[in-house]
Amino acid sequence: MSTADAPAVPARTRRVNPLRRFLNRPEFGAVAGTILVFLVFLLLTGGKGFLEARGIAGQLQVAAQIGILGATVSLLMIAGEFDLSIGSMIGAAGLVLALCLVHFQLPVWLAVIITFAFAIGWGFLQGWIVVRTGLPSFLVTLASLFILRGGSIGATRAITNLTVVSGVNDKIAGDPFAALFNATLLSITIPGGGRADFRIEILWWIIIAGLATWVLLRTRFGNWIFGTGGSATAARNLGVPVARVKISLFMCTAASAALLATIQVMSVGSADVLRGQNKEFEAIITAVIGGTALSGGFGSALGSMFGALTLGITQLGIFFVPGFNTDWYQVVLGGLLLAAVIVNDYLRRRASEARR
Repeated sequence: MSTADAPAVPARTRRVNPLRRFLNRPEFGAVAGTILVFLVFLLLTGGKGFLEARGIAGQLQVAAQIGILGATVSLLMIAGEFDLSIGSMIGAAGLVLALCLVHFQLPVWLAVIITFAFAIGWGFLQGWIVVRTGLPSFLVTLASLFILRGGSIGATRAITNLTVVSGVNDKIAGDPFAALFNATLLSITIPGGGRADFRIEILWWIIIAGLATWVLLRTRFGNWIFGTGGSATAARNLGVPVARVKISLFMCTAASAALLATIQVMSVGSADVLRGQNKEFEAIITAVIGGTALSGGFGSALGSMFGALTLGITQLGIFFVPGFNTDWYQVVLGGLLLAAVIVNDYLRRRASEARR
């Protein structure tokens, strides 16, 4: 039989080149972007400071704090929703924790539980309002942003006459439970003085991003997330509990904000109502750079790790570039976002064509 007479291989059984499969993945643009940004700053800095232990520790710490939020925000965005309140939630949850510890003299473990209960409860309320009213989550969570920020200011001033609560270090000193949030994983002594500390938020970042990736790619709930973001009506007709999916994801984003607030309060030793300001936008940028589509139904929690790493490299790398004015950081950040949106739109169209 000649080659021309051989039966055609069905499309479903045709083997796809692993490289081509990776190029169609949402993470491809994020991985390529991270490598490119790293090489650019390596060239601009000559490696001085940028590749030293303290520089790497700083980049990973920034990436971890953004990445903790970015992983859960990615899942929510894939489901077609936004949460603009997580920045305010960081400040509010931090104040709840600090007040429980300093003002109400509660044990560390109980203060942490109350903090997470407050955040998760607020996330449930937001999700419930979105699914019950049909209002855009952009508007609902924007309202929450102001409610949480204003409520934090008013309540804290009513209790302490201040908007900053300090004295946390005295309450958590030597507490083993607090070490889960403020421990140092590795400390490197730098010749000439100083140390490079690799802190526990890096481990939290890896755990949360890994768990989010597993849920998204290996569980039925992950399929529900993609279905909800692709077409909520079609998913509902197929039996997907769309309302439950959305509410659960709003609870997850609020919980990630509470986790970051706990890490910050126990590391710095104080809480501030303005802490977390603009973090909601950094989390969304992290998700978008990581390959998540703004329109929902397409994205990657794993990609958010590379998105967070890109922001960490950029934010710290700028300080090591000789003669560069750090006032231009937001311009660089905006350029990264625009480039990521263009690349992600192209990759999504390619992936859609490949599935036809």
